[in-house]
Amino acid sequence: MRFFRNIIEKFTGKPVDWDELEELLIRSDIGVPMTMRILEALHERDARSRISASDISEVAREEIGRILPINPPPIRPLPAKPKVILIVGVNGTGKTTSTAKLAHFFKQRRHTVLLAAADTFRAAAIEQLGVWAERVGVEMIRGQYNADPAALCYEAYQAADKRNIEFLLCDTAGRLHTKTNLMAELGKVKRSLAKCDEKAPQETLLVVDATTGGNALAQARQFHEAIGLTGLIVTKLDGSGKGGVVVAIRDELGIPTRFVGTGEKLEDFAEFDGRDFVANMV
Repeated sequence: MRFFRNIIEKFTGKPVDWDELEELLIRSDIGVPMTMRILEALHERDARSRISASDISEVAREEIGRILPINPPPIRPLPAKPKVILIVGVNGTGKTTSTAKLAHFFKQRRHTVLLAAADTFRAAAIEQLGVWAERVGVEMIRGQYNADPAALCYEAYQAADKRNIEFLLCDTAGRLHTKTNLMAELGKVKRSLAKCDEKAPQETLLVVDATTGGNALAQARQFHEAIGLTGLIVTKLDGSGKGGVVVAIRDELGIPTRFVGTGEKLEDFAEFDGRDFVANMV
């Protein structure tokens, strides 16, 4: 992760160039508001005594630590009915794979899980999730290609309720956040689920790719305005120079990161730990 390492190395042993520092902070994807707060805190410190590269590291940790929850509350099952998790995102972020990893995560903790293959527009998506369901060892509700995803999610809820399933994970079709009609379709899915349980879906998780930077923030903003998000699943959080988007989305939209993906294997998936994130960011 260590997405500030190049900044620290840049100014080690020499005076800080403020314009260059501002540009580097913004390019780290933490967002303009967080960048301005870090710079303001550094200017205050510099007024007392000239700052060094280590000061940049320390102040960045402090400011980011203020807005990241150390441990977001875990997602727990409901007492007597399925908890519905709607998983959304644009194409190519690893949404279907993340759905499978989340199913595996819950199953490893001895919870029962049912998958709903609500991506009915991409023919291969149903088969892809089916392969994952078999690997994880959970059941899946599927429909015909081009079927109504809202109706399929409704059917899946009824099945989950009947079988006393704890978690229903609905994998929706990837869609561009700028396409109004496709975003409205997600609203229809939510209304359909609410007919089964007025509070469903209890969680709506957006899958974002850590490497896409500011575009991930734009995606989160549009999805949040359209359907209301409760959290993020951030993929590809396993390389250096990545991860600032976690900070920007939390800071500007208030949406917490709930899970992170760090590789291709089912086990490369974990609950987000803010303390660990801050400790490893520089």
